[in-house]
Amino acid sequence: MNTEKRSAPRVDYTRLIEADRVHGSVYTDPEVFADELERIWYGGWVFVGHASEVAQPNDYVRKKIGPQDVVMTRDAAGDVHLLTNRCPHRGNLVCDAPSGNSSSFRCPYHGWTFRNTGELLGYPYNKGYGGKGKLDVGMGVVPRVDEYHGFVFGSFDPDVPPLLEHLGAAAGEIDRLARLSPRGRVRLDAGWLRHRTRANWKLLAENETDGYHPQFVHGSIFSVTGSTIGPLYSDSSTAVTRALGNGHSENDLRPEFRKFGEPMRWFGTTEAKVPGYAAAMRNRYGVEAEQILIEGGPHVMVFPNLFIAEIQVFNIQPISATECVQYSTAVQLDGAPELNRRLLSQCVGSVGPAGMLLADDTEMYERNQVGVGQLRPEWLTLKRGLGRERTDENGYLVGGATDETGMRAFWRHYEKIMEAK
Repeated sequence: MNTEKRSAPRVDYTRLIEADRVHGSVYTDPEVFADELERIWYGGWVFVGHASEVAQPNDYVRKKIGPQDVVMTRDAAGDVHLLTNRCPHRGNLVCDAPSGNSSSFRCPYHGWTFRNTGELLGYPYNKGYGGKGKLDVGMGVVPRVDEYHGFVFGSFDPDVPPLLEHLGAAAGEIDRLARLSPRGRVRLDAGWLRHRTRANWKLLAENETDGYHPQFVHGSIFSVTGSTIGPLYSDSSTAVTRALGNGHSENDLRPEFRKFGEPMRWFGTTEAKVPGYAAAMRNRYGVEAEQILIEGGPHVMVFPNLFIAEIQVFNIQPISATECVQYSTAVQLDGAPELNRRLLSQCVGSVGPAGMLLADDTEMYERNQVGVGQLRPEWLTLKRGLGRERTDENGYLVGGATDETGMRAFWRHYEKIMEAK
């Protein structure tokens, strides 16, 4: 998709988005969703998967970019590709399996075969086309593919700005995640849990750095488990919500963790329970290891669909204006088998099929979706903390732990994209 050929927006977003409120129709209107597909999901960078999912040459895995079915492959040379899962002959799905290892794909309809880079290899009864090598068609290719610390992003716009420009300050948060590994590498190869939700994708994106809801939505879990996380989201907390630019935002919990100065508190454990991991970190990072072990991982929402929640990663993909899928997986740290087992167990317990946290959040998403479909009131307010925001030493807008600074940043960037000529 070339931005010069971008159609005018179907909707006037200046009438739906204001500095401290948004109109309920942005979560329900099919025309808004159609604009989003063109301008956000096909016109910008979207998180697709992780390079560790196709670790070996000729590995492949099926993924999504919005409603688009794509195949992420690694060719024999080690390069990662994103192919649209469609035969150029009659439009059949070429790849059926969710993952595997193959240097080629064969369409089941008429037997056309393709390399795992998308090029056409052959077609049966070739005399009907004038012989071999007479057709110059292949599987569709997502024109821009790039990765950062193995996080693979794609864009259907060949002229999209560089990925690092899109990530901006959020790249530093992914750096923080990688530094939790004694080898400086993250894997997302534990498998993805798929949660289909009857809610607009933006409700999920807003929620991920909303520090106002945990004490209420997750209060019962915090009380039963004795979690220390709840108090981090209160008006007395020293944690902050930070707008990182380009629609990205974070809940920066480091001020709270520094206050206690206890390694591994961010994971709800102690160094004594993971001595091998702590030793490996100190061996790799020296004196810096203490700070890394105290501060932990990031809690960051990368526009539009990548959410890193310290020990787990979420991939949000829309289906329609009123439905989306949220994929979740446990972070696995290269060189940390002792901790990885705990990471996986905690991920399943919080966002697995019977997970406690995701069940709470999903109920809220779906209640929100029903609510925004009501006629009155038309607008949703985003005023919380507006009068107490400040600019930090790096020039980023910062609010309190429970403030809606991240949501307002999301909507400012969203409006800029949706109104762009």
